[in-house]
Amino acid sequence: MTTEASHPLYVPLAPLTAPRAEEPRRRRRPPVPPARPAEPPAAGSVRPAEPVATRPARPARSVRPTDPVAARPVRPSAAPSAAPALRLAPGRLRAGVAAGAGAVGLLWGLQARPSARLDVLFASGAHLTGLLAGYGVLVLLLLMARIPAVEHGVGADRLARRHALGGRYVLGLIAAHAVLALCGHAVHTHADLVTAAGDLLSYGAIAAATAGTALLVAVGITSARSVRRRLRHETWRAVHLGALLAAALGFVHQLAGPDIAGGLLTRWLWSLAHAVVAVLLVWYRIVVPARAALRHDLRVAEVRDEGPGVVSVLIRGRGVDRLRAEPGQFFRWRFLRRGLWATALPFSLSAPVRDDTLRITVKALGDHTRRVRRLRPGTRVLATGPFGALTAHRRTRRKVLLLAGGVGITPLRALFETLPGGPGDVTLLYRASDSSSVVLREELEAIARERRADLHFLLGPSDDSFDPLAPRALRNLVPDLAAHDVYLCGPPAMARAATASLRRAGVPASRIHSEDFDHA
Repeated sequence: MTTEASHPLYVPLAPLTAPRAEEPRRRRRPPVPPARPAEPPAAGSVRPAEPVATRPARPARSVRPTDPVAARPVRPSAAPSAAPALRLAPGRLRAGVAAGAGAVGLLWGLQARPSARLDVLFASGAHLTGLLAGYGVLVLLLLMARIPAVEHGVGADRLARRHALGGRYVLGLIAAHAVLALCGHAVHTHADLVTAAGDLLSYGAIAAATAGTALLVAVGITSARSVRRRLRHETWRAVHLGALLAAALGFVHQLAGPDIAGGLLTRWLWSLAHAVVAVLLVWYRIVVPARAALRHDLRVAEVRDEGPGVVSVLIRGRGVDRLRAEPGQFFRWRFLRRGLWATALPFSLSAPVRDDTLRITVKALGDHTRRVRRLRPGTRVLATGPFGALTAHRRTRRKVLLLAGGVGITPLRALFETLPGGPGDVTLLYRASDSSSVVLREELEAIARERRADLHFLLGPSDDSFDPLAPRALRNLVPDLAAHDVYLCGPPAMARAATASLRRAGVPASRIHSEDFDHA
């Protein structure tokens, strides 16, 4: 069932029928089982049998035989034959990080010497906070190494949020380490704080750590949301790369300190941990993308207008199926043309991978996205990924609700086509300001017809008196809403409001699956 709502009255649309000559030959389907007893109409809805005003049927879009995305009948895709991607569960990641912090605390405890002297107490606190800060920097780098098992299991947006939160903790630990070390040295030498600071900076390792701290502070300031919005992405990225130099300077400082330099085994293990993280960063952020670029030779095949300010980009290459991209995932795309090559743009796949072709659908929201619509066929593309955990593996219930807002429909469109399920198992709600803002409408309606799935377009301005995403409105559209898994993707404000409404409507937080591309 497909409906459109611009107010509380949900009016069924007239079905779109394609000419029989254009439909591919299909096997005869078995008889459809008897329909379930009809439920009483929800408030503000209209029974399909009632005489209501309907929209005139649109002519079906012609399908070009060379179109690798639209040339096939729309039906749930078969499971890929490739081995499933490895995924690290979020709980295991948290347990691993906590275990590492515990090991660092144990290292400090084995070397601590109990004493009531004030300078010793300051020094002990400085040693503990310094060790934890060094370990925290390693964890932050590991979270952003783009390791596939971590990205697929946790999700790029969650990793980015934890990276940002961890950065605040690390800066706090560094500040505590510096203050405790300064106070301890001042007490030990019977000097004032200014003299003690000058004395400490005369040591090369401490001067290196001070420079690294300044770099981390700059990274922290530019990562604040209010500051980052005013910076170009390239500027923010260049400053952020300073964290790598800061980690190296901090490592020099740590090797000179008594906690690490005191034993050969400790120094070897600490160096090994830094070496492993460095290798992972180089491998997954440099070697793997370069190898993929040479192996797959991705190039723009076509740029197609989908509506006002919206285009779909078809990207074709060799052996694309070996990327094992799943519906709902995204890549970071780097288009090798002026104005775009320096920035990796995160865009979701808006269709399953077919015939060595990937498709993304982009809305012009800024300088980079406006340049995407001017891409020419043959433009070389570097793609890193796939990333993201908004995939079928999160599903825990037979029934699924897909809730999209604006251009957030792109990953959900791919899931709408491919999630397994019978008639009535998959429902898509699409929130948009008006009918002209609906992206990929004809494809969504074709999928709904083929799968006998429910599709509702919830149209109207965000400040309208009627909120189609209010808990009662959601329950009217999906009466057994609490029994669904919910996949959610849309603008941040819409996603937050929808999450709150879903929770009030009885959907547990564990069954609301979303990704925030502002953080991804």
